[in-house]
Amino acid sequence: MLKVEHIGIAVQSLNVSVPLFEKLLNSPCYKKEAVDSEQVQTAFFRQGDTKIELLEATDENSVIARFLEKKGEGMHHIAFEVTDILAEMERLSSEGFTLLQTVPKRGADNKLVCFLHPKNTNGVLIELCQEIS
Repeated sequence: MLKVEHIGIAVQSLNVSVPLFEKLLNSPCYKKEAVDSEQVQTAFFRQGDTKIELLEATDENSVIARFLEKKGEGMHHIAFEVTDILAEMERLSSEGFTLLQTVPKRGADNKLVCFLHPKNTNGVLIELCQEIS
């Protein structure tokens, strides 16, 4: 794992949260993107080498909607950049971690992604992400 690529934060409303984070971080939102496969709308901020990703559910049955219902707004996941997502998935699986996908899927911000089940990571949802070339 190379670095923390981004921190994902689940929010009820990007219309409310984007201006809040622009003030908090003293930085503009540089990108908004819909990820239809995950039923979310995202907004990104850059802080140094790390990004903050706000996630708003676009469907009441989405993973983010269920997260918000259960836990409320807050940190959803930490994403780590990797150079070879398939090799990293194989390594982590052999170390006993439970992968939530058997193959990486397309995520936001031009990335291939895979998530690790939080039961193996002290309750923190971990995302692996690799830039699509």
